[in-house]
Amino acid sequence: MSPIPPSTSPGTDPAAQRSHADAASALAHVQALYADGVARLHGALREMIAQGPAAARVRAFYPRVRLVVESAPRAHMLADSTPSYGFVSAPGVFEATLTRPDLYADYYLEQFELLLRNHRAPLLVGPSEVPIPLPFTFDEHTRFETELDGAARRELLGCFDMPELGAMDDGIANGTYVPAPGQARPLALFTAPRVDYSLQRLRHYTGTSAEHFQNFVLFTNYGFYVDEFVAMARDMMRRPQANAQDYCALVEPGNVVTRRAGAVGLPTDAGQPPQRMPQMPAYHLVRPDRSGITLVNIGVGPSNARTITDHVAVLRPHTWLMLGHCAGLRSTQQLGDYVLAHGYVREDHVLDEDLPLWVPIPALAEVQVALQQAVADVTRLQGPELKRVMRTGTVASTDNRHWELQPFGGPLSTPRLRFSQSRAIALDMESATIAANGFRLRVPYGTLLCVSDKPLHGDLKLPGMADRFYRERVGQHLRIGLRALEILRGQRMERLHSRKLRSFDEVAFQ
Repeated sequence: MSPIPPSTSPGTDPAAQRSHADAASALAHVQALYADGVARLHGALREMIAQGPAAARVRAFYPRVRLVVESAPRAHMLADSTPSYGFVSAPGVFEATLTRPDLYADYYLEQFELLLRNHRAPLLVGPSEVPIPLPFTFDEHTRFETELDGAARRELLGCFDMPELGAMDDGIANGTYVPAPGQARPLALFTAPRVDYSLQRLRHYTGTSAEHFQNFVLFTNYGFYVDEFVAMARDMMRRPQANAQDYCALVEPGNVVTRRAGAVGLPTDAGQPPQRMPQMPAYHLVRPDRSGITLVNIGVGPSNARTITDHVAVLRPHTWLMLGHCAGLRSTQQLGDYVLAHGYVREDHVLDEDLPLWVPIPALAEVQVALQQAVADVTRLQGPELKRVMRTGTVASTDNRHWELQPFGGPLSTPRLRFSQSRAIALDMESATIAANGFRLRVPYGTLLCVSDKPLHGDLKLPGMADRFYRERVGQHLRIGLRALEILRGQRMERLHSRKLRSFDEVAFQ
């Protein structure tokens, strides 16, 4: 088949852009552009299946929002009392490509309202020059490829745009992106193709649709927490809903929904249990305003921790917490003690190319206070008694599961020597990754671990000891994590999304 010349993007035509002084109007325009583009692609695909390939490439383009700022930001935007987002830091032209305005409707509306209020300049909405890849327009229920043979699949590549990894890098989030002369500066951390890519990956890795993810996320490295979470959630679902803002449903892998007694509305997907569990199964305790809690079992290791946070970040959650087990490094610690991380040693290596090791990963005061308060609330301990079961300090994360087998001392630095020099009090394989990616991708983060073994002091996690430990501590630890997120939910979001996570030349979108 000879190459089909691409069609011209209407994004190059100024007449295709419309000016909006109202956020709802701008959002409606974005929604219409995206819906029309997807409908065009799907219609052409159906025609191709029925009649053969089209004579010309069929394309649709992501919607784009553009802001032209002619003066420097006003003083109130830079004040600490206002949100750290919703404005640009200098005059110029700024833009973002947008996707899935059904999923992101509330988020887009908030960002548009802030831009209009802060800059008093209209938003220009129209099609961009970035094509929508056909595979990104389908949900998990669509299996169009089963209707195509090998030859038809090859024809598909010539008729429609496919995902292009070159359009999905994290240069904006990493702070390394530099626009070419005359090119607009970014409004958002992620481009539309990058967002779509992550939405697809979330479904693959977690077994649930992105629509079910909530704004408060727990990551854990053991399945025992999942068992406890599901048991708690199912018990909750059996009790009638007291008010409209209560948790209304539990969603499990396969989009299996258990609705609360008396609850109506979201979510509507029935789902089916998967034949095989996904790599990092997710469970969602849903609230109607998406302020519920998502739990993801990431398994063991920094690779999974980096992978899942790369993708969850495009949903712009309000907080994510690591809740798992660790090795206690101090002789004064007991099995079952808690560790509240206030610093991290990064020996996980999975983010070294994106976030240099010299970048500090600070503790976030709002998250730290919530976690400490949650431990006190659940254990009912205060003062010295609370300090006996919870220690605050540095957590080291390593990609070497058998670090303790390295010889101690000698002329070369060893893991034990480095951890000792860092004053680390606990060690795991995920926490520093999750915190560092939260810092990199501007998602508030925190870590509360539970000491499950003390390899330097002879307390190894043997079967009998492990069973007793899990029975005694997992439930309490999980309740502490849930309580911490409930405390954070009650705070103003601008306090969580603070300036500590944002650079001095930051994008406007949260």
